[in-house]
Amino acid sequence: MVTVGVLHFVTPGFFVAIVPAWLPAPLLLVQVSGVAEIAGGLGVLHPATRKWAGLGLVALYVAVFPANINQAVNHIAVNGQSVPPALLWGRLLLQPVFIAWAWWCTRPAAAKSL
Repeated sequence: MVTVGVLHFVTPGFFVAIVPAWLPAPLLLVQVSGVAEIAGGLGVLHPATRKWAGLGLVALYVAVFPANINQAVNHIAVNGQSVPPALLWGRLLLQPVFIAWAWWCTRPAAAKSL
């Protein structure tokens, strides 16, 4: 999470390219989502912040889903390189996995061991 969040600032062009056209201020949205991803990634590491970080990541994954759909539907390249459509659509299937993982992070430690 932290690495991908940092990439929002290192290579913002890729992320801006997949923001749907109907959303305003693509660069700002990329920066805000980058900060959220970094904060969530760091937050899940510490027990005191894990629950809220996990919930924040759930919200983030839901919020960025339209960008992932936009990339798959419009076959948007990654850094100028074409990506097989199956990978783009497969990535959409991973989104529920990421959401489930983030939700799992919100559970108390005792519940996770069950």
